[in-house]
Amino acid sequence: MTEPYLQDDTSQAPAGAAQPATGPILSVRDLRVRFHTDDGEVKAVDGVSFDLWPHEVLGIVGESGSGKSVTSMAILGLLPPKAKITGEVRYQGRDLLTLPEREMQRLRGGRLAMVFQDALAALNPVFSVGDQIIEAVKVHNPGFGKEQLRDRAVELLELVGIPNPRSRADQYPHEFSGGMRQRAMIAMAISNDPDVLIADEPTTALDVTIQAQVLDVLERIQERTHTAIVLITHDLGVVAGVADRVLVMYAGKPVEVGEVDQIYYGPRHPYTLGLLMSLPRLDRGDKSERLNRIKGQPPSLIFVPPGCAFYPRCGFAQLPEPCSTVVPMLREVGAHGQLSACHFADKLDANQAALLEEEASQ
Repeated sequence: MTEPYLQDDTSQAPAGAAQPATGPILSVRDLRVRFHTDDGEVKAVDGVSFDLWPHEVLGIVGESGSGKSVTSMAILGLLPPKAKITGEVRYQGRDLLTLPEREMQRLRGGRLAMVFQDALAALNPVFSVGDQIIEAVKVHNPGFGKEQLRDRAVELLELVGIPNPRSRADQYPHEFSGGMRQRAMIAMAISNDPDVLIADEPTTALDVTIQAQVLDVLERIQERTHTAIVLITHDLGVVAGVADRVLVMYAGKPVEVGEVDQIYYGPRHPYTLGLLMSLPRLDRGDKSERLNRIKGQPPSLIFVPPGCAFYPRCGFAQLPEPCSTVVPMLREVGAHGQLSACHFADKLDANQAALLEEEASQ
């Protein structure tokens, strides 16, 4: 059985990103995360590689359990000691995976920041929102005075669109709505003007109106601070108007990488096609028609199927060879560095997409 291979062609920044001579701001190579359990070894992340360029938004999408959040936690060194992490995560020439914890503490919340998935759980209920933002600023700026810290907290709340920020800073998390708590989390994450911001499911459990507001906040922040953003989500619709590039993950592995237009208008992996066709669309002729779905369930990360992990759910799989025996390489299949880990990526076209849609509806 061959191991998956990632085409290492990351010397050119995508169209939406700045192109400095120094290269990408964050470079991840062959990242793997294992957890040992009584039932066996969980391969939570299995060979993830990508580059993040200054002023770029990289969307990482996939179903729950695909390894998106574990990837982000591994980058920031937030996984428990029992996690076995291998690979490289390079920031400014340093491998974050080899840095001592004291060095990582200086980077986390400063140069590297994260917006966590559950804002209510991430915020401390016994401290005001303003005090929590002040603490995040003070840790990395010990020379700031009391008034300076207070003004910075109010400025950040105003930046993320919190109304009446000066009075809201004295309120507690339970006094904020879900959308306001999420914006407060974003304010805390950007409090020290990070180079890299990882937003883990920032729109989860929010209605579509609040989702749009949160995404608008991320766009405005990027325009003002030039922060590079990794946007993690299970919903391809969320990244459509925000991301420059998209990395699609399945069963801990990257299965497709490309610019947004490539992914949405020319997907080259059946899993990406399935995700796209499960989205509600206004141009459907019959509005009462049920949404398409990807048949089956994601595999156990302890017992990942041999060959292509997606083949038991794939309408294009050819069995037994090669889909159930050979791990497909992540290789270049389109213009501008589009990559796909499918044996038949070159054959996917509009006619086959229609076949997959018919297969999914059965």
